[in-house]
Amino acid sequence: MATAGARPFRWASQGDPQTIDPHSQNELLTNSINGQMYETLVNRGKQLEIVPVLASAWQQVDPLTWRFTLRKGVRFHDGTPFTADDVLFSVQRASQSSSQIRVYAAALGKPSKIDDYTVEFKLPEPNPIMLEHATLVQIMSRAWCVKNKLERPLDFSAKEESYASLHANGTGPYMLKSREPDVKTVLVRNPNWWGKHEGNVTEVTYLSIKSDATRVSALISGNVDLILDPPPQDVPRLRKQAGVKVIEGPENRILFFGFDQEREQLLYSDVKDKNPFKDRRVREAVYRAIDIESLRRVTMRGLALPTGSITPSPLASNAEAEKRLPYDPAGAKRLLADAGYPNGFGFTLDCPNNRYINDEQICVAVAGMLAKIGLRVRVNAQPRAIYFARLPKRDTSAYLLGWGGAVTDAQTILTPVLHSPDSKGSGDYNYGNYRNAKLDALIDAARTESDAAKRRKIIAEAIAEHNAQIHHVPLHRQVIPWAMRQNVTAVHRADNWVEAQWVRIE
Repeated sequence: MATAGARPFRWASQGDPQTIDPHSQNELLTNSINGQMYETLVNRGKQLEIVPVLASAWQQVDPLTWRFTLRKGVRFHDGTPFTADDVLFSVQRASQSSSQIRVYAAALGKPSKIDDYTVEFKLPEPNPIMLEHATLVQIMSRAWCVKNKLERPLDFSAKEESYASLHANGTGPYMLKSREPDVKTVLVRNPNWWGKHEGNVTEVTYLSIKSDATRVSALISGNVDLILDPPPQDVPRLRKQAGVKVIEGPENRILFFGFDQEREQLLYSDVKDKNPFKDRRVREAVYRAIDIESLRRVTMRGLALPTGSITPSPLASNAEAEKRLPYDPAGAKRLLADAGYPNGFGFTLDCPNNRYINDEQICVAVAGMLAKIGLRVRVNAQPRAIYFARLPKRDTSAYLLGWGGAVTDAQTILTPVLHSPDSKGSGDYNYGNYRNAKLDALIDAARTESDAAKRRKIIAEAIAEHNAQIHHVPLHRQVIPWAMRQNVTAVHRADNWVEAQWVRIE
């Protein structure tokens, strides 16, 4: 039965979902497209608040036990009922080594079935952000996965494909109609969804349009209703464009450079038998050589909030951590000389070219800044599908990475990105492979501390230790503009997530 005022919705950005397997990759666009089809126990409201989804209620029974009451009457897209068995299966599946969200799934502890609509999670240690982690594990149908041999998430880095690459079976408001990688993904409204649509969108077409000019032209001509990532240089023009409007706000996302701090010899460098990035002075030289104000003003056209902190959200930081080391190219040169590189050295900087706002341009601009202190940088910019398959192999000497999402707590970056790798999920995104026992101890303490004041203090100490060692060089938090047709209403959240069920087209 058609909905009154029903409308198709076409939106676009420069990238494309990496896979439709919801446990394989942890990347925003991938998660957000999959999140229209797959649901979680709890999720985010319009202000990023925790709201009930597949769990209708929950309680913390004791410091190590959480009990979730599941919503009754929910069915997967293929008509099979949703029960506790699907929750147990999904958490176990998402905890496997081929899953990029295993650190979050593992943080939920061990689930057990009390009855068909009650699940209990036993934790090995207290988890003060249990509900935040529960928003990150999308629930799959156990029966469907067994039928299609999908008991394990596909290994994207190994170029694996499976039935879940191109097919989906969730409980969410939209169902997958068709998937053409790097072209388009089409979803249709789920007529049997348990929830209530606030918007009037019956069909969603997501288009991967790599060219900035083509994306903007498609919006102006009315061929698409919304573009997620208008080029910064075009935003002023789009504000004045008839039939178009721009809305913007800060994103919970930090961009930073990382470095190989493990190998004795840097892979992609003209330095032999040494790894300059193992020396803190070299990392500090890179930091001080970056003219962050020029990057903000020229490269980012103002769509950046420079910071010295490493947390995606300023809510998880503090005034001291936010301070950057001053721009000081002369001091940077002295640091390089003190480290034994008076004439600098050459290395390759790996970057995506279709993931973050002006990502390749950032790397090119910074390469020019580093040239002034004698560092000869070759920028290797690649599409996200290639880039994010390569980084987990640690096949890099220096790289640009962004980190963020809906979780505003510092733990969202402390454990997966800043911790030493432990083969259990911690440090899975520590692509520089550094090891810092003091930092690990602080991160581990913050992960289990239930006293809010004590926890804030530990987190501040962890950020301070990270910044003192300059394990990464922070740049800025993104400001995200969305450009859309004048007749489109969409909820612009700080996690840059387009929720189609809230979109209304007049």
